[in-house]
Amino acid sequence: MTANLDSNDTVAAPEEPPIRVMALHALLYCERLFYLEEVEGLYEADERVYAGRRLHEERVPKLDDDSRELRSFEVSSESLGLFGKVDAARIRDGDWVAYEHKKGRCKRVSSSDKTPMAWPSDRLQVAAYAMLLEEQLGQTVTQGRIRYHQDNVTVRVPIDDLIRAEVRAAVEMMRRLRRSGDRPPVSDNEKLCRRCSLRVICLPEEERITVQPEGARDRATLFPSRRDRRTLHVTTVPATVKRSARQLHVETDEGTKKIPMEQVDAVVLYGGAQITSQAIAACVHEKVAVQWVTTGGRVTGMVETPGRVRQRIRQYTALTQSDICLQLARVTVVAKIQFQLQYLLRGTRGNEIARAAAQADIEMIRRAVSRAEKSESLDSLRGEEGIAARHYFSSFNQLLSDRVAASLRMNGRTKHPPRDRLNCLLSYGYSMIFGLVQRTILAIGLEPAFGYFHQPRTTAPPLVMDVMELFRTLLWEMPLVGSLNRGQWDETSDFEIYPGHVWLSDEGRKKAITLFETRLTESYRHPYTDQSLEYGRMVELELRLLEKEWSGSSGAFGQLRIR
Repeated sequence: MTANLDSNDTVAAPEEPPIRVMALHALLYCERLFYLEEVEGLYEADERVYAGRRLHEERVPKLDDDSRELRSFEVSSESLGLFGKVDAARIRDGDWVAYEHKKGRCKRVSSSDKTPMAWPSDRLQVAAYAMLLEEQLGQTVTQGRIRYHQDNVTVRVPIDDLIRAEVRAAVEMMRRLRRSGDRPPVSDNEKLCRRCSLRVICLPEEERITVQPEGARDRATLFPSRRDRRTLHVTTVPATVKRSARQLHVETDEGTKKIPMEQVDAVVLYGGAQITSQAIAACVHEKVAVQWVTTGGRVTGMVETPGRVRQRIRQYTALTQSDICLQLARVTVVAKIQFQLQYLLRGTRGNEIARAAAQADIEMIRRAVSRAEKSESLDSLRGEEGIAARHYFSSFNQLLSDRVAASLRMNGRTKHPPRDRLNCLLSYGYSMIFGLVQRTILAIGLEPAFGYFHQPRTTAPPLVMDVMELFRTLLWEMPLVGSLNRGQWDETSDFEIYPGHVWLSDEGRKKAITLFETRLTESYRHPYTDQSLEYGRMVELELRLLEKEWSGSSGAFGQLRIR
């Protein structure tokens, strides 16, 4: 999308902070990109961004003569409302010249005329640096130069009245966008989205799908299908996580394990496992979540990075409206009950005895789905959710094969505390889902304490409780039943039995964590976006789709189903 630089000027409020010169590049690339980065503070560095940073650190050449030069020179102007750091400024023919270095190729006049030209955003950026340099040095700057390293060419940009007016018009447009509370629409140019570093946050394809008719929707392809990093679970005690350069060192009695920080998305510390303040600081800097969990699986705390103000204000505004809360709660509860219904149907398919035993519960769950779809209050939804859960767990043992021991079967659902082995396994798995959803909510900038369905009666953040309802069956009940049917659990060594409650042993905890993490790496085709994703990525996608429900593009959240 090309910025409209001929828009009417506006007057900057005296308290308005200056804008980064780099933001001009984002503005001319896509107004939505500018808004996400400069207004909402959402940044996502991809390989192209890292390559650009390395270029400025390693490949900006030094002068081979004695002329005066300023490198990485900080410049700013209150009157223009911009600040930044020019790559270099050098004296050429008696005048200062601003230099910009770009990793990629230059623009060509046409396919037949290969004369090198500057790209519009690069041209405006070097002009802004020249104007700032001019004000800072008190000397006229009449030329900027852009070095395109991939083509090994330098393009000269005259700093005339026309380009100065374009810079001022662009600054006024950025100010207007910054004052707006609404995100600009997704760009019409899909090619721009494919090269955009914020495509994971923007979700342009998913937003376009919401306005396409069912049966004629495009397949989404831009959201990453795999997790780039994995979660580090520290279950051994004593253990201490330390930092050394860009590595995390996990020290135990058995030795030290070294893990590169770029391979870790979260550090989860169980029981008495410890972490140094230096390691915590490094994790915060690298956007690695740190979470503390009891040996029983209860999440007790985590390091929380500052939230993005615009995102959270939009969330607060939406979730104080009862109709939006009811609509989201209805989508969530219907999805949860349909997961339970479909799993019971699938799990008893081909087993006439199990299906007959579960048939009455299946019918009751089916009716609960139908009533939930028409519910007009949160209380009625809670009622239907409870009815469905009661009948689902009443037939849960029908999902288990005849080879599963009686001691590993359920005798009614018990939670606080779990009174049998199967309830212990279910509760521990739900805690891992809770921790994953909480970490993901904070990572994308939402407020976990402000939800739409669960009430804030305990220390459990309501939004985490709301969203995890979508994943109980998919992420834990299905793989758990599969592992039980394969005979992977030992009724003696994997559990600790006490009067009135059952806990997992150290061996059982490690087995549960491995089962859960393995599940997160398995892939499934999302029925709405038609894209195959790892389950770990599926959680992030659903949360980003949830945010779109109050950010101008609704209808895609909660459409995940099993077949």
